[in-house]
Amino acid sequence: MTSRRRSFDAARIINQLRETFESGCTKKAEWRSQQLKSILRMVKEHERDIAEAVFKDLGRPPHQTFADEILSVIGTCKLALKELKAWMTPKKGLSLLWSYYSEGAIYPEPFGVTLVISAWGFPVLFALDPLIGAIAAGNAVVLKPSELTPATSTLLANIVPQYLDPCAIRIIDGSGSETRKLLAQKWDKVFCSGSPSFCKTVMAASAKFLTPITVELVGKCPAIVDSTADLKVAARQIVCGKWANNNGQTCISPDYVIAEHSIASEFIGAVKDTLKDLYGEDPHISASLSRIASFSHFARLTGLLDDPVLSGKVIYGGQRDAKCLYIAPTMILNPPLESALMKEEIFGPLLPVITVDTMQQAIQIMKSLPKSLAIYVFTNKRTCEEKIRDTCAANFVLNNTISTVRDKHKTTSFILLSFTDICSKILKKSTD
Repeated sequence: MTSRRRSFDAARIINQLRETFESGCTKKAEWRSQQLKSILRMVKEHERDIAEAVFKDLGRPPHQTFADEILSVIGTCKLALKELKAWMTPKKGLSLLWSYYSEGAIYPEPFGVTLVISAWGFPVLFALDPLIGAIAAGNAVVLKPSELTPATSTLLANIVPQYLDPCAIRIIDGSGSETRKLLAQKWDKVFCSGSPSFCKTVMAASAKFLTPITVELVGKCPAIVDSTADLKVAARQIVCGKWANNNGQTCISPDYVIAEHSIASEFIGAVKDTLKDLYGEDPHISASLSRIASFSHFARLTGLLDDPVLSGKVIYGGQRDAKCLYIAPTMILNPPLESALMKEEIFGPLLPVITVDTMQQAIQIMKSLPKSLAIYVFTNKRTCEEKIRDTCAANFVLNNTISTVRDKHKTTSFILLSFTDICSKILKKSTD
């Protein structure tokens, strides 16, 4: 283990891992299965420690960490164990006409020594999910958790070496300087998630060695509400997808809402009612609302909110407390499309609401903004659904938010959000 306070020799670590990989031990099914079972045992035995560490970093309620991170990691691990044999089995290849009498096969092969750089939004899930994939594929791995969640990163640095093979799996706990040292080395594969600017840095470093890279980028995900929608359902799902899901600090949380003008007032009222139902009159004292991850992100969000062009447009919330990194659930009505709030991903508890006269205007606005990972559409009109589905986005979700975006093999967010709602109500009642 390399702690936050110790220096490390990145080249030496990679050479050690490469020797292990070249020995062939990571390619064996027994080794892969053993490491995956160890991750499963590690997560189950340290559920409370994980929840406490994430609470220190993000102020996220423990039941949300259990639902959104621990259950997801357990599900991924069980899936990998179940499918491991099939994933390792060679597949018959297609013979071409001029090689008709020959046979071909596709053999799954690991890349080699890989680097996983995780993001802070879900610090356990974003670290262990790609680690599971790398191990299942037979790679040696260096894991670099996010320095913006120090309690969680330190916990992972302490427990991972206790459960996983240190000759093939290493974890580096540290700041951005450690990340830069790692990126200066040659890897066989790099996986990272984060902001576009950070991923550009990773891609530029990887390009020097022509290293294949997988990046998980953020995006501005719109929620569209038309005049035929069930407004109570729309309000509840958007509140759950935005604020109950890490307080907006999720790459697929609704970033802004476009609502038809005829129902905008009623929809906004329904959102306010739902927020009060989940978090009470004063969300500051709610035990169910996550805090902002760091002061730098707090300053960025308050900077967006204090933009002079938004003067008089805050229709709900806006309160903040720098000492505990708290920003209240906030709605902003009709911010200028050229404002910073609408140009960059918000990744926080601020929700712009834009009103339009027609759905065609909504589509034009979506196309003028950065492409999204998901579009959430609330409508009971088939023609509206079909028009918006034709826009460019990674996922299309109808009359719901985050639930259908998740992998079908994992516990669906619909259940998780319902579980979160129930626990939030219990916690709220217990404090009344």
